[in-house]
Amino acid sequence: MYKLIAIDIDDTLLTDDIIVTPGTKAALAAAIEKGVFVTLATGRMYASAKKIAKQIELDVPIITYQGSLVKTLLEEEVLYERSVPQDAALDLIAYCEKNKLHLQLYIDDILYVKEDNEKARGYSKLSNIPFVADPDFASLIKKPTMKMLMIDDPARLDEVALELAPLIGDRVHITKSKPHYLEVTHKEGTKGHAISFMAEHIGCTLDEVIAIGDSWNDHEMIEAAGLGVAMGNAQPKLKEMAQYVTKSNNDEGVRHVIEKFILQAETV
Repeated sequence: MYKLIAIDIDDTLLTDDIIVTPGTKAALAAAIEKGVFVTLATGRMYASAKKIAKQIELDVPIITYQGSLVKTLLEEEVLYERSVPQDAALDLIAYCEKNKLHLQLYIDDILYVKEDNEKARGYSKLSNIPFVADPDFASLIKKPTMKMLMIDDPARLDEVALELAPLIGDRVHITKSKPHYLEVTHKEGTKGHAISFMAEHIGCTLDEVIAIGDSWNDHEMIEAAGLGVAMGNAQPKLKEMAQYVTKSNNDEGVRHVIEKFILQAETV
């Protein structure tokens, strides 16, 4: 029944130790062997997601930057691309400067920060991607940016999101990928838009799509998919809207979904 599986990376496919378990790899390979199109759908930049895709030996287009970029792995052909509108990007830069918020830009698949600091280094370590420190964001933003990301305490970012809504919310999509990451993309740069594109690209309907995730930035694809799955470690409001709740990322939740809905065998 299902022809496409879109899987979030962090806290979904990856365990807390930032690995894909051998059991999950085997389940993914078995699904692909049955003709199912398996892809990643992540907020990560393409260069970072590509490293994970290689671990599980995928050779398909992958969804990155929250859905702002769909790009093939071998030829690196761009199939779908949406960038933050420049006027909104400039307004966000000014807001972050005024409020002393750490902001990151993603341009030409390069991670830019204004200064080398703890937040930049922590993010770089998690995503396994180097960063470039360049304080001249006003010049950098003249090029298309797939995503803009703020890092701070979760409660403060909740307040920031409320303040940004009337400022730029009519021009961009604002979401959280982790409690301390607030991300801004194009209005059509969501995982929901991206899986709709991918379904059409491979010739299936959204009813034939499984989407698996754990965080609020996954809700668009979980709502759009024929089977929307929340991880056992997912946010409560995501579990409420999902059609199925699987095991946690540390208990091979992705493997469980594949075995149950694709391979027709419950895990023990």
